[in-house]
Amino acid sequence: MILSRGGFRQTVLAACAFAGMVLSPAIAAGPASVEPVEVSARAISQFKIGHDEKQFGPLEFVGGLEMTSKSRDFGALSAFRFLKAGSDFIGVADTGYWFFGTVARDADRRPVAIQNFRMQQMVDQSGQPIDEKWEVDAEGLAVKDGIATVGFERNHRVSQFRIDPANMKAPYRQLDFLVPARELRQNRGFETVTHANVNGQHEGGLVVVSEKSLDKAGNIYAAIIEGPHKGVFTVKRNDDFDITDGAFLPDGDLLLLERSFTMAGGLKMRLRRIHGESVEKGAVADGPVLLEADMGYQIDNMEGLDVWTRDDGALMVSLISDDNHSILQRNLYLEFILHQD
Repeated sequence: MILSRGGFRQTVLAACAFAGMVLSPAIAAGPASVEPVEVSARAISQFKIGHDEKQFGPLEFVGGLEMTSKSRDFGALSAFRFLKAGSDFIGVADTGYWFFGTVARDADRRPVAIQNFRMQQMVDQSGQPIDEKWEVDAEGLAVKDGIATVGFERNHRVSQFRIDPANMKAPYRQLDFLVPARELRQNRGFETVTHANVNGQHEGGLVVVSEKSLDKAGNIYAAIIEGPHKGVFTVKRNDDFDITDGAFLPDGDLLLLERSFTMAGGLKMRLRRIHGESVEKGAVADGPVLLEADMGYQIDNMEGLDVWTRDDGALMVSLISDDNHSILQRNLYLEFILHQD
């Protein structure tokens, strides 16, 4: 259901989705099973509503999808990463679910459908589904060598899982996230979990960035938690934007997805390119804004990001939104080419 983008929708979003009043889906008891989910997708051909322009600064809009499903578990998509560039993906929902699927494309490489989508609840060490939301509020995800690293908030932790789409088990390892736990706000923990460049200064190590856990200077806590230069750093908080995901670019810069919501300004999203050399212990990382969009564009509560290279060499940026299981919000998939010149 798509409602007006006027004041009514903004008011309801403020009162419900961003105040934590939207109800999570019911969680069934018993062993977790893989649930096939049929996803319907409506193509999005315009990023700016009512306009056919494709270029937005260095970003070129390729296409997108508005995703719906009759399954009550579908939604709350917080983070995702491609397992196969532009095709097969893995993700986490902040209601405590794993999800897997495939982006189908037309002859022009535009996304046209989501296929083979399935979900599975996260489980404890005994293999039983975890039904406490505060224990499975999954927000960030990184993938490398068959291992999924997940950032959780509320019960703040960074956990590692072996990827098995047919049977995701409990984590086999917990990582030290270095940021003092007392500095992490309950619902503003690690939204970004990403691997640095293998050939860069952090040698492929994990980097985590919180959503809005602020130091005394008002900057956002983050940390390099693996590699030869481990340590805590911060990201400069500009305006009223919070960080919802990120991924490293081939040149070593860190691309961050940011979100803002105010009663006066409504909902906004932003992409910011953080200078790679500023991602280091003790530093305040910062960089320029590449794209900013409000509700005049095809956006919603944008929470997930991945960067990948298309078969023709184009550097791609893909985004997803979290609908908070609200009928007033949407699950979106958006895709852009990031031009480097």
